Amino acid sequence: MLAWYAREFHTVEVNNSFYRLPEEKTFRDWAEIVPPGFIFAVKASRFLTHIKRLKDAQDPINLFFSRAKHLGSRLGPVLFQLPPKWKSDLGRLGEFLALLPKKLQYAIEFRDESWYTEQIRDLLSRHNVALCVHDWHAADWARDLTANFTYVRFHGTSGRYAGNYPDDLLNNWAGQIQSWASELSEIYLYFNNDVGGHAVRNARALRTVLQGLALASGRDQAA
Repeated sequence: MLAWYAREFHTVEVNNSFYRLPEEKTFRDWAEIVPPGFIFAVKASRFLTHIKRLKDAQDPINLFFSRAKHLGSRLGPVLFQLPPKWKSDLGRLGEFLALLPKKLQYAIEFRDESWYTEQIRDLLSRHNVALCVHDWHAADWARDLTANFTYVRFHGTSGRYAGNYPDDLLNNWAGQIQSWASELSEIYLYFNNDVGGHAVRNARALRTVLQGLALASGRDQAA
C-alpha cells in the first residue's frame, strides 16, 4: 500500500505513531519502500502530548527520535497535537521547545482557542516551529506563518474527521497556499483519511488546482 501511495504523492503523515511508537525496524522498512525525495511527517506520541502534557519531556523525546531517526533523510516535520480543552501554558511550551533536537522541522496543532495569542505566536517564531494550520478554529491568526515552512491539516467538512471538500472551498485554499509559496521553503498539506475515501480525491483535486495556478503564474511572469 505504501509503495503504491508513494507513486502518486510525495509525502504522508504517519498517525499510528500517536497511539503506539513504531519499532526501529518499521521506520527503516518504510524508508526503504519509498522513492528518493519522499517525506514522512510523523505525529508524536500522545504519551508526550496528552498524558505528560509536554512535562518531563526529555526521556520521551529521546525515545521518539531514537526510532524516528531511522527514516534518515525521509524524516520530515514532526507534529505535536495538543489535547482539546487544554488551556494555554506559555512557560511549559517554551521549556518543551527548548528540548527538541535542532535542525529538524516541528509543527504544533492547538485545539483550544486560548493558545492563539501573540505571546505564543512569538514563541513559535523564535524556535522556527510552525503553527499547524487547520480548519477547526477561526482565530484571527490561525493561518499565520511562524516558521520557514508551514503544515496544513484538512480535518474534513463534517467536524468529525470526515467529509468531502467542495471545489469552491478547495479553490479558496489553493489561493491561500499560492500566496504562501514565495515566502516558504516547504508547504506540507494533509487530508484526514476517512471511510468515504474523500482524502485521496480531495488531495488530487487540490493538486490539480495548484498546478493550474502555478502554470498561470508562470505565464504571467514570462509576459
